[in-house]
Amino acid sequence: MTLASYLQGQFTVVQELEFLLRLLAAGICGGIIGVERSRRLKEAGLRTHVIVCCTAALMMIISKYGFADLTTPDGISFNGVRGADSARIAAQVVSGVSFLGAGAIFKSGNTIKGLTTAAGIWATSGIGLALGAGMYTLGIASALTIIFFQTLMHRFTFGAESMVSHYLSFTMGADRNFREVFNHYMEENKIQVTDSDLTYTSDGLVTCNMILKTPHSVSIYDVDQFLHANCDLKKISYSNFA
Repeated sequence: MTLASYLQGQFTVVQELEFLLRLLAAGICGGIIGVERSRRLKEAGLRTHVIVCCTAALMMIISKYGFADLTTPDGISFNGVRGADSARIAAQVVSGVSFLGAGAIFKSGNTIKGLTTAAGIWATSGIGLALGAGMYTLGIASALTIIFFQTLMHRFTFGAESMVSHYLSFTMGADRNFREVFNHYMEENKIQVTDSDLTYTSDGLVTCNMILKTPHSVSIYDVDQFLHANCDLKKISYSNFA
C-alpha cells in the first residue's frame, strides 16, 4: 500500500467534514472579534482576525492529525522511534503569532497604542487552536467572553482607558502670562500633557506641538475654544489617535 493511499484511508468523509466545520467555526469566531475591532478603526480588523483564527485552527488540526503516517492501522505509534511530537506545531502558533501582535503596537511620545489589538490577535489564535482541536464549547465561549468584555470596557472606562489621546499643534503670539493660565486650565479639567515641544520664530511667534490626554467629558474642541479665547492664536490643528 502506498503512502498516499494509506493517508487517504486515515480519514473518512465524516471526519473531513468535521475538520471543515472546525475551520468554519474558527472563521466565524475570529470574524466576530474582528468586526468589533474594525468598528473602532483598528489596524488589525475583520480580515486579520479571520485569517489568524482560521490558520490557527488549521495548524491545530495538522498538529493533531497530520502525523497519521507515523501510526499503523492497528494504532501503534512510532513517536518514540521517529521522534515526532504532535504538540510542536500548535506550540509554535502561540509564539509565532506574537510577530503580528508586535506589528500592531506603536509608541508616540509617552503614549502606547495597540496593546489591546495585539492581545486580541493573540487571543484569536488561541481560539483557533481550541476550535481546531474540536473544543467547540471552550472556543466559542472564549470568543463571546472577549467580545463581552471588550464592549463593556469601551462603554464603562476607568483609569488610563478613560482618557482620549489627541495631537494638538498651534501657533500664537508670545505671551509670558499664558503658560500660567494654560496650566491652570489643564489642571482644572484634568488634562494631561504626555509630550510637548516649543519652537520660537524670529517674528515673535511660538509654535506648540503636544500630545494631550483628555477625559471623555472634555473634548479637543473645548481646548480649541479655550485657546481662541485666551491667547493671540494664529493657527491651530488637532487630531485624535485611532
